[in-house]
Amino acid sequence: MSAVTEVAPGYRASRTLPLRVEALRQWRRRRTLVMGGVLAALPFVLMTAFAVGGGPGGGPNGGNGRITLIDTATASGANFAATCLFVSAGFLLVVPVALFCGDTVASEASWSSLRYLLASPVPRARLLWSKLVVALGFSLAAMVLLPTVALAAGTAAYGWGPLKLPAGGSLAAADTVPRLALVVAFVFVSQLVTAGLAFWLSTRTDAPLGAVGGAVGLTIVGNVLDAVTALGSWREFLPAHWQFAWADALQPHLEWGGMVKGAAVSVSYALVLFALAFRGFARKDIVS
Repeated sequence: MSAVTEVAPGYRASRTLPLRVEALRQWRRRRTLVMGGVLAALPFVLMTAFAVGGGPGGGPNGGNGRITLIDTATASGANFAATCLFVSAGFLLVVPVALFCGDTVASEASWSSLRYLLASPVPRARLLWSKLVVALGFSLAAMVLLPTVALAAGTAAYGWGPLKLPAGGSLAAADTVPRLALVVAFVFVSQLVTAGLAFWLSTRTDAPLGAVGGAVGLTIVGNVLDAVTALGSWREFLPAHWQFAWADALQPHLEWGGMVKGAAVSVSYALVLFALAFRGFARKDIVS
């Protein structure tokens, strides 16, 4: 005879730990508010630095004979938003992704509440899925917050106008917001590797700081390896190699090649890491 699994009347696994409940729990965390405050404050810090220093670049053409994106920061609100993305994409935007994805499961274990969530009963796959979706949602919100505040503050301070390109020429004001949205979308996709690392580590440890720090550390290692030119074409398999491919979106003629390659590399790594997280957590003995 086949085994019969009895469940409580009205129980539906798909209704356990709704996304809105998990999102509200994460929203109330102090680290969420602090991270949002830091990202919202960055544009004003840069504006203050430009005002004190007499303008971006520290001198004509940045002092090196070349015009960079930073040198055009005060040309318009769109230029200021692009500059904020440029200075933060390499490291600052890595932190909220690692924080939201690395802290989500490990923090429950450190509070000794993970086993009670599973005993509710919340299926393990459902618990991970809810936490992953919410973590990625907060990560995306963090990346949208920075350029949105920068665009608003930059427009108020420097005016609304076309996006002046360092290589010459400009993008029409009507095209700047869609291009900046494309940049944010690519930055988010490129950070899926960090999200995957943090989330996988979060299912392997009871220390949230270990998961967050491990993901940030491995991301830094990837950046260091990408700087080793002796690796040649092997660097193209590193997600860090494509992290600034979004610069192709800020050209008179949109170029997709680099962004498509970078997105493919990032998504491939991320899918493997997410699969490892789900597979390992399904077999893990939860004692905390």
